[in-house]
Amino acid sequence: MNHRIGMIGLSALLMSCLGTVHAAECVPVAKAAWVRLPPVAMPMMAGFVRIENPCRTPVSIVGAESLVFQDVSLHETREENGVSRMREVTALPVAPGKAVELKPGGLHLMLHGAYQSLVAGERPVITLKLADGRSLPVVFEVRKSAP
Repeated sequence: MNHRIGMIGLSALLMSCLGTVHAAECVPVAKAAWVRLPPVAMPMMAGFVRIENPCRTPVSIVGAESLVFQDVSLHETREENGVSRMREVTALPVAPGKAVELKPGGLHLMLHGAYQSLVAGERPVITLKLADGRSLPVVFEVRKSAP
């Protein structure tokens, strides 16, 4: 009888572990990623992307990096008392089954110090860092204006 209870307990433990592994494999999806090419050479550019979370648990983007730029950070533009202000965002949560849009005039990636000049049509990779330690490499398309 104890042996049977032990097997049931072991089965339950294995099933819970499998559920955990499955949840850990779920990753957010990046769509329509693009970098705005400024009209004149500038040390900063902006990146935009739609991030969808198909997972059952929330995910949080806590940073970004790229071999193409010296620094990549999450920012938000807000209007306060009629003045547009930009501030760095330390974490960008994405609820289960929801999406977050990084777009002009709102949330965006600030891309500082490109190591070389970019031209329209190039496809740099920017890697989003998740709070759980995972990374999400995303291919962005360099464009002169919004798609």
